[in-house]
Amino acid sequence: MSNQVSKKVRHILSVSGGKDSSALAIYMSNRQYWRERLGKIANTPIQNVDMEYVFCDTKEELKETYEYLYKLEAYLRKKIERLSIADGEGFQYWLQVHGNYLPSPRMRWCTIQLKIKPFERYVGSDLVYSYIGIRADEDRDGYISKKENIIPLYPFKEDGIDRDDVIRILEESSVGMPDYYKWRTRSGCYFCFFQRKSEWIGLLENHPELYEKAKSFEKLGDETGSKFTWTEGESLEDLAHPSRIAEIKANHEKAMSREKRAKPNRPLVEVLAEVLDAENDDTACNICHI
Repeated sequence: MSNQVSKKVRHILSVSGGKDSSALAIYMSNRQYWRERLGKIANTPIQNVDMEYVFCDTKEELKETYEYLYKLEAYLRKKIERLSIADGEGFQYWLQVHGNYLPSPRMRWCTIQLKIKPFERYVGSDLVYSYIGIRADEDRDGYISKKENIIPLYPFKEDGIDRDDVIRILEESSVGMPDYYKWRTRSGCYFCFFQRKSEWIGLLENHPELYEKAKSFEKLGDETGSKFTWTEGESLEDLAHPSRIAEIKANHEKAMSREKRAKPNRPLVEVLAEVLDAENDDTACNICHI
């Protein structure tokens, strides 16, 4: 008789509040149905699993994100577990730990402390299959844990699900797009450093109080000459100047018009995504933005 104790096997889908992970949650709730509806032929056999849905809550999210999670829960008829950092260890705590050095594409400490660690703590030592919403038309991987007990799976890649399919899943499920997709195309904290200039203007116009809060985290100089801003080379104070807003909006509208003419008959969200990616195509943190 073996004394080895088998590990518990779990299936976890982490939702970011963005379109791809949300569409994956819907898709995995009835994979065979959506395969047939979308006309996909896949060799991967259907496995009915007891899926856990989680959301790593930084407590610095847009209200639209929380509202969207409730819509998704209503469709799934299942709770999305909110994973939070330890009490007293929110963004401002970790900002102080890092010497008031704001997170950036080169120093993504916010992702590590506010997203990855809560997820890995929730997983523990169980054997976990982690379902990731990377599409078939994307050449990238999702967050890959260094923990050997977390195994990534990519159902969209396996089944040939692309961006058009994702939009169709959201529309035909009646869950739709998150409201913030009217002015930004990446989920994540309201102050995410991956926001493009026009998205910062969108935050200013839609949530001025959050824009001011984000501005308060910037460090514009002291006796050491240190200067930490969310956008490289420009503070949020400068970005909010009326002439600068007008310039950013004018450039954005020109880009939108060009993109619409170049590729007509596409959903507005796709046009917006193309324009914003052209403005800044830095690779965002996958655990936050899928």
